[in-house]
Amino acid sequence: MQNLDAQTITELLQALGSQLEAEKQSFHLLVVGGAALSLRGWVPRSTTDVDVLALARPRGRGHELEPPDFPPELQLAIDRVSRDFGLTADWLNAEVGMQWRTGLPEGVDKDIEWRIYGALHLGLASRQTLITLKLAAAVDHGPESVHVQDLIALRPRHEELAAAEAWVVEQDALPEFADIVAQVVAHVRGEQRNQ
Repeated sequence: MQNLDAQTITELLQALGSQLEAEKQSFHLLVVGGAALSLRGWVPRSTTDVDVLALARPRGRGHELEPPDFPPELQLAIDRVSRDFGLTADWLNAEVGMQWRTGLPEGVDKDIEWRIYGALHLGLASRQTLITLKLAAAVDHGPESVHVQDLIALRPRHEELAAAEAWVVEQDALPEFADIVAQVVAHVRGEQRNQ
């Protein structure tokens, strides 16, 4: 299993940016998950991959987001970095992009922190987006998952967790789903009080 800390992720992104630069290509990617938390310094932990939620196209002062279907040029550069660093092919992947099917959290395009690695422009999702997606993942993976631990480490304010809960509840129409989400939220709040 890969063990990617913030320093290693930075090296990989710089290598990817250099590969793209050599091919005269440039891409903007929006990243979420453990890699975004680690790079922002909010949760200093390792992760196994870098989760890409969206491709981004510069538009005016902001970016227009679209599903993360990697163009062949980007995938080739990712594959080269995988080979050069002895990583699995999914070290940078778009699996979380399946969230586009049911919809993204409101404001996902706001408060993105952009970093430049050569020809790679990497957007780190906002705190609210990360809290919301972490809550959704925590509901899916249970109370012992790294997602719950990340939420506890983020110490979300009441209003941040309430906004995340409201969005996550809308992701499933089953009545018992809202109860499961409420249980996870209560667990996170209880753990925060115990710290």
